[in-house]
Amino acid sequence: MLQTFAILLVFQSIGEVISYALTLPVPGPVLGMILLFGWLVFDDRLLPIIQGTTSELLKHLSLLFVPAGVGIMVHASRIEGEWMPILVALVVSTWLAIATTAVVTRMLMRKRADTPDMPDVPPADAKGEQA
Repeated sequence: MLQTFAILLVFQSIGEVISYALTLPVPGPVLGMILLFGWLVFDDRLLPIIQGTTSELLKHLSLLFVPAGVGIMVHASRIEGEWMPILVALVVSTWLAIATTAVVTRMLMRKRADTPDMPDVPPADAKGEQA
């Protein structure tokens, strides 16, 4: 577990350094997450090390929303004054995310249908297990 936190902290720190050095408008932890993802795509030796701890962290992901909720309460007057741009940004970004997901899913389904050597995966039952 300690090794996993060290790995995550290293990638977050590298992201912070890149964000600060290049004065990017992207937060360092986001860059660190992108770097970790890229690392895992090309070299998955870290995956067995971090998989157990990160799975446990994801089970408690809702706790990470507590600081955001507190921030909203602290800045309620500012949000009250700027509710329209916030609402527009939320609606537009949600629709863009849904549209992007639909397009990517459709492309992957076409690619799968066009590939004759890929076996069809049987549908999952109600428990999520393969039939």
